Amino acid sequence: MKTAQRLFVQAPLAAGARVELDAGQAHYLAHVLRLQPGAEVLVFNGTDGEWRSQLESAGKKGGVVVCTGQLRPQDSVPDLELWFAPIKGDRCDAIVEKATELGAARLRPVITERTIVRKPNLDRLRARALEAAEQTGRLSVPEIDEAVPLARVLAGLGPDRRVLFADETGEALPVAAVAKGLPGPLACLVGPEGGFTPAERSVLRSHGQVVPVSLGPRILRADTAAYALLALVQASWGDWH
Repeated sequence: MKTAQRLFVQAPLAAGARVELDAGQAHYLAHVLRLQPGAEVLVFNGTDGEWRSQLESAGKKGGVVVCTGQLRPQDSVPDLELWFAPIKGDRCDAIVEKATELGAARLRPVITERTIVRKPNLDRLRARALEAAEQTGRLSVPEIDEAVPLARVLAGLGPDRRVLFADETGEALPVAAVAKGLPGPLACLVGPEGGFTPAERSVLRSHGQVVPVSLGPRILRADTAAYALLALVQASWGDWH
């Protein structure tokens, strides 16, 4: 049986609530999926859980769905951030998509000395995160921050957050051995395509809240390192239990 289409909306959700859709959502339902009034649509907004709704109308300027019953209450995701150096092309989009699927709560593009893409298209990345949340059953969409230099991110680091730094030299303990014993909020940091410079590695290793970790004996591509680090942390510390 085909699963009903899921949509992220901005409006509050409650029994009987009439929720307005934007023109893009209405077009997709009416002209791509060819749904008719009365069709079931699932909606979520990141705070009120997931609701079953019925399509009331869909036109060129927008549409309306009416909430009929809650399917799932709002859940919470671990306070897990991904800090990543933006990379070229679709691989940057893929990092955002997979990080959303893997349950990251916030994504922070960081500019390192070897970062090539210094002004990522945030609108595009946020659209990819939203689409991934809709497709995977997630009840929230991760926040995506403006790209800022690594030094500024470290300077603004909260006192309770630890940072797992994927050290591509391999001179550290395995992720699973480290993450399991760390309390509180975490951030996962992966570098650019050319890796961190020796100066950056020195700054990271000397920071009291940064913990270097190893992702194994092979040098991973930047996007692969992000997936591997998030997956290992979620398996040992996050919400995969």
